[in-house]
Amino acid sequence: MGGLAGVMVILQILNAVTGYALNANVGLVSRRVAGLDGILFAPLLHGGWPHLAGNLAMLLLLGALLFVGGVREFVIATACVWLLGGLGLWLLGPSNTVTIGSSSLVYGWLAYLIARGIFTRSIWQLLIGAVLAVLYWGVLWSGIVQTAWIDLIADTNVSWQGHLFGAVGGVVAAVLLGRRVRGRVVSRERRTGPVI
Repeated sequence: MGGLAGVMVILQILNAVTGYALNANVGLVSRRVAGLDGILFAPLLHGGWPHLAGNLAMLLLLGALLFVGGVREFVIATACVWLLGGLGLWLLGPSNTVTIGSSSLVYGWLAYLIARGIFTRSIWQLLIGAVLAVLYWGVLWSGIVQTAWIDLIADTNVSWQGHLFGAVGGVVAAVLLGRRVRGRVVSRERRTGPVI
């Protein structure tokens, strides 16, 4: 997690020094073939130090919670969020706009951590998800629903589509990884009998 944060800080320094040329060159541009590379690079880029700082605080917290499940879970969940969030944004994001920022990861990891317990049927993960849902319900609501609603009236300059599709990627990751965990428990019970 620290490595990802370090890359974001280094890219922000380069971006600031070059007049944010990285954002213009490898940010995500919806429905343009030239903007496809933005699926990979946009989450690493930010519009300024306050933008980066706001995302990093949540990324470090949620990333640490995600990392408790192990490197494999972290990598698979992050890949689902990163790719599905980016692809959804590329398909349905605003036209003629360069989109950057790691908030799709924030919303994806948050959705994953909330949904994970439902699919793994783990009481601890359900409790963690419930606590996160209570604490961060406002973040999900304001970042997706309110921003989308306001965007219908005036340009918010906030990518609610990235938030939404990041969250969708998080739920997909929870389904995929939860299925794998349940499959291991079921196969173990078949070999040894049910645990009472």
